[in-house]
Amino acid sequence: MDTTELELDTAGRHVVDLTPDAERFCHGRGDGLLNVYVPHATAGVALFELGAGSEHDVEQALTRLLPRDDGYYHHRHGSPGHGADHVLPVLVSPSLVVPVLDGRMALGTWQRLALIDLNDDNPRRRVRLSFVGD
Repeated sequence: MDTTELELDTAGRHVVDLTPDAERFCHGRGDGLLNVYVPHATAGVALFELGAGSEHDVEQALTRLLPRDDGYYHHRHGSPGHGADHVLPVLVSPSLVVPVLDGRMALGTWQRLALIDLNDDNPRRRVRLSFVGD
C-alpha cells in the first residue's frame, strides 16, 4: 500500500474538490483501489457533480438536515451549531473507496471527489490517499 497525505486550508470553503490531487496520486499506478480518508471528527468525503451549483445544494441540504441551532445538540463547545459538525460524518462518510483502472480513477461522467467540511472553527484539514494495487 502506498499512502500520501494532503494538507488543506478550507477557510471560506465548505466543499473542496480533491479530484486533481487524487488523479495525480493515482497516475501511473495501474489497477487497484484508492482509499480516501479524512482523519477528522467533523468532515467527510463524497462523490458528486461539482461546478454546476451542486456544492451550494449540498451545503443547503446539510444545513437543513443539521441546523446550526445549539438547542439541538448536547455537544456545545466551539462556534454556534458546532454540535452539527460532529454529526456530519454520520451523513457524509469520513472515507470512501474508488476503483482505479490503468492509473485513472474509474469515476462516472460527472463525478468528482470532494471534501465536505462545514466546520468553520478548524480550516486546517488533512486527507489521506492510499493506493492498494492488484
